[in-house]
Amino acid sequence: MTRPFRRHVLYLPGFDPVPPRRYRELYRKEATDQARISGHRLKLRPASAGRYAWFVEGHVEGRDTLATVEVALWSDLVQASMRRGILGTYGQLLRTFHAYVATGALWRLMKLRRGPVIAALYPIVVLLGQLLLALLVGAVAAWGATAAIGGGAGLLPGCVLGAAMAGGVLWLGRRLDHRFYAYYLMHDYAFTAQHRGAYPPALEARLLQFRDRLRTILDEGTDEVLVVGHSSGAYLAISLVADLLRQGPAGAPALSLLTLGHVVPMAAFLPDAGRLRDDLAFLGRAEGLFWADVTAPGDACCFALCDPVAVCGGGGADQRWPLVLSAAFRKTLSPERRAALRGRWLTLHFQYLRAFDLPHNYDYFAITAGPLTLAQRFASRRHSPGRITRPVGAR
Repeated sequence: MTRPFRRHVLYLPGFDPVPPRRYRELYRKEATDQARISGHRLKLRPASAGRYAWFVEGHVEGRDTLATVEVALWSDLVQASMRRGILGTYGQLLRTFHAYVATGALWRLMKLRRGPVIAALYPIVVLLGQLLLALLVGAVAAWGATAAIGGGAGLLPGCVLGAAMAGGVLWLGRRLDHRFYAYYLMHDYAFTAQHRGAYPPALEARLLQFRDRLRTILDEGTDEVLVVGHSSGAYLAISLVADLLRQGPAGAPALSLLTLGHVVPMAAFLPDAGRLRDDLAFLGRAEGLFWADVTAPGDACCFALCDPVAVCGGGGADQRWPLVLSAAFRKTLSPERRAALRGRWLTLHFQYLRAFDLPHNYDYFAITAGPLTLAQRFASRRHSPGRITRPVGAR
């Protein structure tokens, strides 16, 4: 009897304050949908206590499988960085805008893809719009109260009322951010820009913990160890695997890296991101792993088909990785599904972790719970058409 194919997935989420159980529930729901569409048999059950993980027992592509999916937790750092009030967020806006404009990073980013740059400017526009509306409402309220009371006696009450009304508009904008996502995105970009592309000390310490954990996972002897990084978690996954490989060979299990919907240039184009740029150049030539990068032109929040090594200045004739692939939403999502997702750009950014109703060459659940390593699944593939390799980021 053939034993099940065993895999350990270490998943690095992007800048996301939600608890890791949300990722388990997302995996459960979407795996059920993909299983119905693709004929997989997948069953989730809790993993042992101590780490946030779950087991996936499956029968995929004709073979029994057993996968452990583990979340590399850094949502606590995200939550800590988001504990700013309204004024603190506007301070972040000014510092972040200056970091990208004064260093020239914004103009270099626009040479790659305008979609993610527009997404980056979106919270600035919305927050400034809320501020202007607050000032207008406050001014009208102050003028009205002053005129109603009359004379100099109405000036102070008018100013107090105007300030209260302006503050109320700003407070309402903050309360409604679950619809606008302006504060959330502003905190995201500010976290990246706060040290001009360098990792904050707390994040460097967390990456060290992840590296030690990854080494332990490799020593457990599974058939494949798959590191998955989504969004800003993609460049953390790159640094993590680079740190590991600098220590020496990965060992017996196949080591694979899957980056999804990456925003690497948002960090790597900043002047003090030398550590990340070095990691990219090193990993682009590294032996002992297989690295596939999956994006989609339909995802406006990522740098679609931009080779993260090459565009950041780390390419060259000896570059081996990554294999740049398109999730091709126009081919893998039905017209009805695309219509339902129209305008829901943040949901679309998470589509890589969801079911596809017209799966083509990319199936997240076959990759994470199927019987083929990433190399076996994609070794014969070529880069998708439209791959961007021109070096725009300075080294």
